Amino acid sequence: MSDTATVNVTIDGQEHTVPAGQTILQACHTAGISVPALCHMEGLSADAACSLCVVEVKGARTLMRSCVTTVTDGMTLFTRTERVRDARKTNLELLLANHPKDCFICDRNQNCELRLLAYDLGVRETPYPPTRSHPRPVDHSSDSIIRDPNKCILCRRCVAVCAKVQAVHAIDAVGRGQNTVISTFENSGLANAYCINCGQCVLVCPTGALVEKSAVAEVWKALADPQKTVVVQTAPAVRVAIGEAFGMPAGGPVTGKMVAALRRLGFKRVFDTDFTADLTIMEEGHELIKRVTEKGVLPMITSCSPGWIKFAEHFYPEQLPNLSTCKSPQQMFGPLAKTFYAEKLGIDPRNLVVVSVMPCTAKKFEARRPEMAGAFDYWREKMKLTEADRFPDVDYVLTTRELSRMLKEAGVDFTVLPDEAFDNPLGESTGAAVIFGVTGGVMEAALRTAYEVITGQTLPKLEFAAVRGLEGIKAADVQVGDLTLKVAVASGLGNARVLLDQIKAGKSPYHFIEIMTCPGGCIGGGGQPLADSPATKTKRMKGIYQADQALPLRKSHENPAVQQVYKEFLGQPLGHLSHDLLHTHYHARGTKRAAPKRT
Repeated sequence: MSDTATVNVTIDGQEHTVPAGQTILQACHTAGISVPALCHMEGLSADAACSLCVVEVKGARTLMRSCVTTVTDGMTLFTRTERVRDARKTNLELLLANHPKDCFICDRNQNCELRLLAYDLGVRETPYPPTRSHPRPVDHSSDSIIRDPNKCILCRRCVAVCAKVQAVHAIDAVGRGQNTVISTFENSGLANAYCINCGQCVLVCPTGALVEKSAVAEVWKALADPQKTVVVQTAPAVRVAIGEAFGMPAGGPVTGKMVAALRRLGFKRVFDTDFTADLTIMEEGHELIKRVTEKGVLPMITSCSPGWIKFAEHFYPEQLPNLSTCKSPQQMFGPLAKTFYAEKLGIDPRNLVVVSVMPCTAKKFEARRPEMAGAFDYWREKMKLTEADRFPDVDYVLTTRELSRMLKEAGVDFTVLPDEAFDNPLGESTGAAVIFGVTGGVMEAALRTAYEVITGQTLPKLEFAAVRGLEGIKAADVQVGDLTLKVAVASGLGNARVLLDQIKAGKSPYHFIEIMTCPGGCIGGGGQPLADSPATKTKRMKGIYQADQALPLRKSHENPAVQQVYKEFLGQPLGHLSHDLLHTHYHARGTKRAAPKRT
């Protein structure tokens, strides 16, 4: 059958022509008819677990689950008969029977798909008693994600995205009947599984069963402490997403309003992670040049994405030498703030609190890694510190969602705020840093600098179209002087496995690989507003490239504030102090067993 073949179906008395091979659910959507579904994710999950998508098919004795039933020519469907509506209500009431009634205090209060569907289907109470007599323990073990099985409706969307998109398999459905639960191996907790903290499960969860571990209370406390100087850094992807939480169009860069909003919350200085993204390019670009010219380990792979780093530590430990030793921009900012900036202001680094606003739940885990304490090591001898004085480079990480909640709690009307500029010197950045927020951005930023450093010539065209776009894997040959640099980009760790397996087999043709944990890069991070669709990602990506084009400087090595930091403090890229503060190492974690399949 050809791809253009169609079938004729009758839906609720109206004739429609739809592509052959579609499910009933897809055919209804093609015809402009909305059918409720909680467990379905197009192209990923169609377990028919929720049974809310049932429809009536003429000639069939039972109702059919539309997400797993294919249309046939001449099929007659009914989506809103009394029988269908009663079945959907009953199935939803059964789901609600065991669901906690804590909507007022749930993180998903305003965007819970279960609550919205109950309202749409007219369900106001459930006549069914709970079938679970005792609450299940909540998993707080992770630094990034809280898992509450009491709010889980067993839709398995989290299982699908973890297995099929990220290729991690950290969670699965275990047990039978009323004992079924989504869990890790031996219910050991996310911190003890090989969860990479990416938060893609949080994005697809329709209820509050999976949420980020909030740092809001701790940040409010720090802001209220007169002994603390609290500064904040904001990642590039936040500026094209935070507006969505306040009803603004997706992808619109609201950088100036975001800066103003953070000042209204009481942060002493508002800095930009883009500053250390430029710094990352200086370090990483020179590292790449050194590896290529001195026959170092190739391909070199970017190290900005903490979910990817943990994935490599678990599943590809033999390839850790391929990773750039550079810390991520978040983790470069922390030690610089608590050394260079603290010295400038004469602040005790122990009283300087660094808060990050990130599109990423894995950044919470990254900030807690024990090796991320470069500033403490810098001050240890100078201030005669002991291990009891140890402090992290980054104190707290907020997701984009958490920041929006803080602003609403504080009564800040984001939409009417004026545009304000970042504070300097750690707030000045280039367009190359902004594009870190999208897949291919780190690669493009690095190429802009590597080209000019290697050739000594001005890059004739800044945009590298071959590494742009939402495709899972992109590859290109880039001519840099006499060198043909072979590069590749992957977003989503299922795609990354393809490139990593090439390296493992000794068949990789590349010099440089960029890997982003989340599909689309940081614009699709697990801490972003809950609108995980290709259309939204496309708009956010467009906003990132608009922000790049709007800046007067678009190459990292041209950032005057970065040049100043090297001149006054760091010395040179890959120098001794840069090595101590801006570089790190990674270690094998071992591949623990996956959550077992249901038996």
